[in-house]
Amino acid sequence: MAIVIVVMIPARDSLRVATETIHTLVIGGGQAGLAMSAHLRDAAIPHLVLERDRIAERWRSGRWDSLVANGPAWHDRFPAMEFSDVEGDAFAPKESVARYFENFARQIDAPIRCGVEVLDVRRNTGRRGFRVETSGGVIEADTVVAATGPFQRPIIPPLVPETPGLHQLHSNAYRNPAHLPDGGVLVIGAGSSGTQIADELLRAGRRVVLSVGPHERPPRAYRGYDFCWWLGVLGKWEIVTPKPNTAHITIAVSGAQGGKTVDFRRLAAQGMTLTGMADRFEDGVMHFAPDLAQNIRNGDASYLAMLDEADAYAIRNGLDLPEDPDARLIDPDPACMTDPVRALDLAQEGITSILWATGYGFDYGWLNVDALDETGRPNHQRGISSEPGFYFLGLPWQSRRGSSFIWGVWQDAKFLADQIVIQRAYLDHAVPA
Repeated sequence: MAIVIVVMIPARDSLRVATETIHTLVIGGGQAGLAMSAHLRDAAIPHLVLERDRIAERWRSGRWDSLVANGPAWHDRFPAMEFSDVEGDAFAPKESVARYFENFARQIDAPIRCGVEVLDVRRNTGRRGFRVETSGGVIEADTVVAATGPFQRPIIPPLVPETPGLHQLHSNAYRNPAHLPDGGVLVIGAGSSGTQIADELLRAGRRVVLSVGPHERPPRAYRGYDFCWWLGVLGKWEIVTPKPNTAHITIAVSGAQGGKTVDFRRLAAQGMTLTGMADRFEDGVMHFAPDLAQNIRNGDASYLAMLDEADAYAIRNGLDLPEDPDARLIDPDPACMTDPVRALDLAQEGITSILWATGYGFDYGWLNVDALDETGRPNHQRGISSEPGFYFLGLPWQSRRGSSFIWGVWQDAKFLADQIVIQRAYLDHAVPA
């Protein structure tokens, strides 16, 4: 079966077409949109998926060249299909992930239209449903699902003004070391993206300064099993709410070079300069908070706590797993921890680029229904928004810790599909279309 792909010309006034109607319109053709389509198909709900670019475009053009998935292929997938070109314990390159979603769309015969941008969504007046203006015409839908995911608007804090001789970019615009001007690089943000990019730059011979904030640092693997497996058996993917003040703490984990535990002390030993969080920028000098040692030690604590839980689980369940005493070895603190860098004159130190690995914000400028709170964030419970008939999918912590991951969004999509079926039955029973 072939994917239904219709490429629309993105012109609002060049061609007028009759209004199209569909029961459920899904906005976004990435992992969330395809998971939603699969469950809507199984529930026999007529639906259409709109994607403004190509299927899984974020994996194609919104990531750096060497990116691989942070979880092994046996885990980072939909339950309904395995990777065809990646071994189970390997980490899929971004091209393989994009192909995986393309193949999945073919497998489910997804009704997806690529090259169609949603411009405006608003509720109909005096009748049920929504009016959706797109670059290819107007669509009316009883139900709308925003499956645009968490990576919508790159965030660069307004800390450093445009400065001659200083190149600034977000991690979503980085491709490879040759993509940057000659010279050193200050990487701000030490989650998965920032740490992997900083490591790649260091391996390419660049001077690298990495600004490290609060983070969790799980083991890549322990006692023969990947950390994704340990999080699963320990029930940590199913945690429904984060601990206080931890919702935005990054996880420093990597599938690069075959997968390894992130170790900031070893990065420092290899020549990387570590600093605390970037605090302010004045007269070409970046100032840093005195929190580097505490951030790293807090990361160590989360790492060791997970090892303790894994050991206890193995004993409790009588598992004969190989011992791994080396996992508990912590290298000595490097000089940048014991004598922290509090200020750095970028020009004097040969730093010509700042790479901001500082995450993303939401962008719902096209949404004109009562589904957002006063800060512009989705107002929802498990994806069911405050606007009846409008749903969100693929949000961080939508229903649990794993919600924004491939396997987690699958579960959330099933829940939303069930809700759409329930609401359809109520409306069809009592209210004429």
